[in-house]
Amino acid sequence: MRGHHFLVKLHSASLRSRFLFAILIWVALGIGGIWYSATNVFTRHIEQQYHDELYGHVRELSGLVDIGNDGQIALIRPLSDPRYLESMSGFYWQVTVDAGQTLRSASMRHGLLDDNVAHSPQVIHMIERGPTGPAITYGFTRRVPDGRVIHYVIATDKRYLDQAIAGFTRELTVWLIALAVALIGTGFLVIAFSLRPLGQLGVAVAELRSGRREPLRGKFPAEISPLVDDLNIYIVENQAIIERARVQAGNLAHSLRTPLAIIADEAERLSDDPQSEVHGASLLRQCDIMVQQIEYHLARARSAAMAKTSGRTSLLPDTFAPLLGAMRKLHPDKVFDLGSPAGMEMKVAVDPVDLSELLSILLDNAGKWAASTIAIRLECNDDRAAISLSDDGPGMTPKQMIDAFAIGSRFDLTKPGSGLGLAIAKDIAEVYAIDLRLETNVAGGITARLAFPDVPR
Repeated sequence: MRGHHFLVKLHSASLRSRFLFAILIWVALGIGGIWYSATNVFTRHIEQQYHDELYGHVRELSGLVDIGNDGQIALIRPLSDPRYLESMSGFYWQVTVDAGQTLRSASMRHGLLDDNVAHSPQVIHMIERGPTGPAITYGFTRRVPDGRVIHYVIATDKRYLDQAIAGFTRELTVWLIALAVALIGTGFLVIAFSLRPLGQLGVAVAELRSGRREPLRGKFPAEISPLVDDLNIYIVENQAIIERARVQAGNLAHSLRTPLAIIADEAERLSDDPQSEVHGASLLRQCDIMVQQIEYHLARARSAAMAKTSGRTSLLPDTFAPLLGAMRKLHPDKVFDLGSPAGMEMKVAVDPVDLSELLSILLDNAGKWAASTIAIRLECNDDRAAISLSDDGPGMTPKQMIDAFAIGSRFDLTKPGSGLGLAIAKDIAEVYAIDLRLETNVAGGITARLAFPDVPR
């Protein structure tokens, strides 16, 4: 189960993680194979070197032993390797005659070598206990003229062989670890360099969505360029489709308005006739509903289309300049007070046309209900933009604030409007993931708050 879970996680991992995992496996197998083969080859070669050396020395020892006429043995000269002269050096030799004398190397100050190693005219070797620890021991026998057997034994402490192998293994391990680190580091750099175009493509797509770049631009490798070209073609075609749909929706609305106007005119005539007054009033109400639905769905279709295309942005507080000019003319008896931190400029991921429509609805609504002043405040905290529009009007009940976003909601029929404004504003806000809410002011009136999801950089 754990293996399956690991495979599932690996399958969903990023390309960078996959490449890095592959490099780790490849380096581990490669370095492990090199370490295993190198240590085995070195061990085999150095053991062979030790055995060849001891075989030569035991043969040399037999040639240096002189047998006198009286049957006594003596060494003509020391062995060629001076280590056999150093006390307890780990290099020893011994010559023993059955029921006779024994010659030992100057290095063997105490202890003996086992004569049983030398029990055949053929050179035989084994690991035996030596004067200073386990020793690689070689020996063979030879007969003297009087029939006695001479045992030739030569030995070297096994620790020298073990130290040589361990030293080589330790040094090889350090170097291979350094090589593995270098290979993994190089592999990581290669991965970063190779995947950099994908990162650039991701940045380009993010800039496209935030409205800072359109279409995708940049130099990409041959493997990615066709994808970028296809995306750009798709973007252009998609925008063209959206524009045609908007135009067709506008044409449909325009074509419906004329028949609706005629029907509304006929309904008014019917309502003026006492005999058909009820039917005329009913037709007029249905015409009003149809007009509201057409206006609402046109606004909804346009905002949804713009939100899902190129991702254009709006700059605050610049967006307010034309809106406040229009509002001051539309509500000349009201004061629109715009406040923002000095020098503040922030972008919001909303199409300028949609943001203008959203703000104009809220400003116009505040202007209708305010007693004298509409306070507009802009904030930017942790890359999140926020706008508040507060009026000093009569305020609303909690239920009215909930019902205010319903289509056709009107709380004062004496004031102009169709009851679609806040419904359209709410829909635009939802399309762009803007948090739009109404709150009651402590001093009276209503505050409309807009919290934008993020600020494109």
